[in-house]
Amino acid sequence: MNKKCKNKKDMQVVDMTMGRPLRLIFRFAVPMFIGNIFQQLYAMVDTIVVGHNLGDGSIAAIGASVALYSFLLHIAFGMNNGYGIVVSRCFGSHNEKELKSSIAGMMTLNVGVTLGITLISLLFLRPLLQFVNTPEEIFEQAYEYIVIICMGMICTICYNMFAAILRAMGNSRAPLYFLVFSFALNIVLDVVLVAGVKAGIAGAAVATVLSQGICAVLCGGYLFKNYRTILPKREDFQVSGLLIAELVSTGISMALVHCVVDFGTMIFQRSTNGLGESVITAFTVSRRIMETLLEPACTIAIASSVFAGQNLGAGQMMRIKKTLKKVLGVEVLWAVAACLMVWLFGRELVTLLTGSKDGEMLQNAVMCLRIQFSFYPAVTILMCLRETMQAIGYKVAPVLSSVIELVMKALAAAYLIPRFGFLGTSITEPITWVLMMVFLSVVLGTVPVKNRTTAATDIPDDKQ
Repeated sequence: MNKKCKNKKDMQVVDMTMGRPLRLIFRFAVPMFIGNIFQQLYAMVDTIVVGHNLGDGSIAAIGASVALYSFLLHIAFGMNNGYGIVVSRCFGSHNEKELKSSIAGMMTLNVGVTLGITLISLLFLRPLLQFVNTPEEIFEQAYEYIVIICMGMICTICYNMFAAILRAMGNSRAPLYFLVFSFALNIVLDVVLVAGVKAGIAGAAVATVLSQGICAVLCGGYLFKNYRTILPKREDFQVSGLLIAELVSTGISMALVHCVVDFGTMIFQRSTNGLGESVITAFTVSRRIMETLLEPACTIAIASSVFAGQNLGAGQMMRIKKTLKKVLGVEVLWAVAACLMVWLFGRELVTLLTGSKDGEMLQNAVMCLRIQFSFYPAVTILMCLRETMQAIGYKVAPVLSSVIELVMKALAAAYLIPRFGFLGTSITEPITWVLMMVFLSVVLGTVPVKNRTTAATDIPDDKQ
């Protein structure tokens, strides 16, 4: 282990306890931002190729299943992110045996979680698609798409597991390179299978699975070649019950927030799907644009949480508080810029993505974008508060904020959408963002950090 550490000059180690905070945060955020953008572009490319070659119905079929797929995938992703935290701790302790055991436990649990989720999803996909109220005219297309994606879920999870191990070792560049390659390959396969071979919506799904599978193989090969000394051997797979419990509990805590939100989104989409194919298409494309333009704010929020975590360990609470205010200012500036972009060019963005000339669909998509982006400052503040609060020990409040979102989406599905149609869909999330932002702001302003986290109880009062 020590010998390996001496050869890690190329590892990215960023100490955020010293130096100019915003410069440190932006420097840390750039590689993550690039990677996140390429992940969003994965979905965007599918939308563009499918929309221009197969039409609005196929876009609607993909959109009708997106909440269900996100729910299933976030269970595995959340667990995997939690495992990565434990692996990172073991690496920081310089305990080679524990590090190997934690990676072995991570691999074992990932196999079990992947097989379990894949089996359950394949057995119950049709009932689940019926639960989210997928229209009959696009049901078979939606089923065809998601069943292929779920069958290839192991490819996506393996890549994320390998990438998490690399990041725990301090290497965040290699996962980005493999992701960029996977994105380029996905474009080529989309064009070949959808536009060339005319494989339909199944071609888009196969292109995604193949590109992610090749990416996972390359990333795993890189890990095996360059980090062989820290990879577990047969005896390391005899993982202690205590370490398994730590891996599972950390994984569940990371997955819970996303799963609560996704379950609410499934209920929410169930009502939206009942509004018809044109509305589903409008909702799908507006969410693609929203998620893409949200990436800069999301990345800054995550980088800010890393900054907060490191400075909490150094006992520099005032540095955290002052920097949080500056970061919130940056988030709001981006939100205003994105809002102006959507109000000025929203219709052009929707047309570019779909190639559609359906006037009703275009009008609905633009309406949704303008309503939601008018409240964009609230969601950027919300994300920054949630990530930072988790980093400094507020574990319950972020989960409760997700429960607020679940309740709001359930109420919208029961009352707003049936009464106001797609307008009800469009206004639900902005109202929810504001409520969650206010809730977290009140908690952060009234509950001292030293009462929320063990680490903070040792911080002297003059540092609070």
